[in-house]
Amino acid sequence: MGRININVSSVDYDQTSRDLASVLGRLEAMVHVEDGFKMTDSEYAFGWHFFVVSVDTEIVEKLASQMGPDFEKLQGKGIEKKFLTWLSDRLGSSGPRFKLAIKEEMESSKYGIF
Repeated sequence: MGRININVSSVDYDQTSRDLASVLGRLEAMVHVEDGFKMTDSEYAFGWHFFVVSVDTEIVEKLASQMGPDFEKLQGKGIEKKFLTWLSDRLGSSGPRFKLAIKEEMESSKYGIF
């Protein structure tokens, strides 16, 4: 079973990790999967907390199946990018500032920042 690894950058680890756990917990219940995601501890640098959320692809595939054409309409190419859009939309902009990115893409970026 594959996993989607998401790099998370946040100014407030406690709030963002709680919000992520809440959204992903509701998603697990919705698609009837247990233990479908894991979250690392944060590393703090430059005023930001950095951590990784690892999500089973099974959850994302079941979400895509349940949403049908609405999932395909989400912004992004491929199931991983569409899932990031869905997750960002659920977290909203009312909480602390955060950024999400697919971990593998960041590591292979031509800029080599991470």
